[in-house]
Amino acid sequence: MKKFIEKFHFITHDIHQHSHIEQVQIACSAGAKWIQYRCLTKNDDELLEDINAIAEICDDWGATLIVTDHIHLNGKADIQGFHVEDFDADFVKLREQLGEAVTIGGSATTLEGLIRLAKEGADYAGFGPFYTTLTKPNNAPLLGIEGYKKAMEMLKSLNIDLPILAVGGVTISDIDPLMNTGIFGIAASAAINQADDMRAAYLSFYDSIM
Repeated sequence: MKKFIEKFHFITHDIHQHSHIEQVQIACSAGAKWIQYRCLTKNDDELLEDINAIAEICDDWGATLIVTDHIHLNGKADIQGFHVEDFDADFVKLREQLGEAVTIGGSATTLEGLIRLAKEGADYAGFGPFYTTLTKPNNAPLLGIEGYKKAMEMLKSLNIDLPILAVGGVTISDIDPLMNTGIFGIAASAAINQADDMRAAYLSFYDSIM
């Protein structure tokens, strides 16, 4: 079941400047159509309180709501999908568990990871890190422009059609060269929610991507 995937994904994060709800409100008022709620610090009751409020905002603005991990919350709130960060997650089983209607995205740091996600039926992949990031630190090598270019060329040669989004330290000046590699889109967090003017930062990203 082919899903619609937006080219620009905004990812919320635990920051002192804005709550997750405030981040979503600002992003959606600027035109965001894809929100990924990424909170790994709260219990289920707190998560659902956030998610229900965010779901209302997304519904008002016509945005898709994706939740990072926490797949046990499926059906408990108006969530359209989940982004699973576990590199070893079995996406065949996840699909059986969540059903065809739910959008499921995954994370990858290597070409092999992308190929596995495609074969196991993920709807899209966040591929990174492009550059150094504190939002989701890991020990994977930085991909850089050449890393994306090589990966996209290989996926094309294998006839793999999976929406790939660059993630990890992407700034506004990186968007044009990244999009020229053949990737599908961009996922961003810190470059927007930690900007002096979050709304203006979102609009700059959106205009450059779309």
